[in-house]
Amino acid sequence: MTTLQLYHDVVRQLTAAGIPDPEVEATLLIGHFLNCRRSDIFLDGARLVAEPLLDSVNQALLRRLSRQPLAYILGEQEFYGRTFTVTPDVLIPRSETELLVETAVLALRKRVNKRPPLILDLGVGSGVIAISLALEVPAAIVVGLDLSIPALRIARANAIRHGVSGRVHWLNSNWGSALRDGIGFDLVVANPPYVAKNIQTTLQPELAAEPASALYGGEDGREDIDHIMNDAVRLVCPGGTLLMEIGFDQGDYVVAMMNSLRHFNPVVVFPDYAGLPRILQAARCNCPAAPHLRRLSPLRGS
Repeated sequence: MTTLQLYHDVVRQLTAAGIPDPEVEATLLIGHFLNCRRSDIFLDGARLVAEPLLDSVNQALLRRLSRQPLAYILGEQEFYGRTFTVTPDVLIPRSETELLVETAVLALRKRVNKRPPLILDLGVGSGVIAISLALEVPAAIVVGLDLSIPALRIARANAIRHGVSGRVHWLNSNWGSALRDGIGFDLVVANPPYVAKNIQTTLQPELAAEPASALYGGEDGREDIDHIMNDAVRLVCPGGTLLMEIGFDQGDYVVAMMNSLRHFNPVVVFPDYAGLPRILQAARCNCPAAPHLRRLSPLRGS
């Protein structure tokens, strides 16, 4: 079978299974196992595919047809122009979260205080937010927290992969509980679980493969969002910023909640690429140097 024939066969099967974007997925799947660029599938379409490679593609295709997420099958996902390792221990990075990183970079560039920024990433998962910020803002020192040890291992491996392991420090923590009072971060970012558990059965089948603890924020999707907002005064230094990804129907709620805390102004919500409310930004004023961190259950080798 030639590369082009394989491509058409994979597209046909993905289409028949009702999987969205079958052409894109076919190029990703074939390109991964044949170690070629997507364009090569068409430019070198007459190339014969070796039997072992054909078997690998077909085995992976069977997994995808059973609605396993493509990112878990390939073991990686692109995010903010870079490739990251992912496994079923971590949430698959989404394009909406790239907007969170983009907004964070802009906020850091507008800082009046020119000392190296101290950044906190709450619930790191695969580490894509923390690592992307460390790469985009080379002077930054980043602390990433997660309750899941397997997730922290993936995040640490990604930090090594992208050469920032010396500036990103991983802590095992249930949100900010590993940090003592009085710590102030210039930027706190979070992509918490915000999907309502009561709609779980209506969602696409691929989501069943992702860690539920990283997706569902209680019955109404607000449980972890509430926790982060209530802890924000303790974690964000005066002059610092809280940025949090939220559900499309949670914009008015988080703005009202942050305004009620009376420590953050302005409080705004930015839309995503589809025009839906997605990123909460809340600011405080004039940041002192941050005290030392206390580590609880640090990941070995972090």
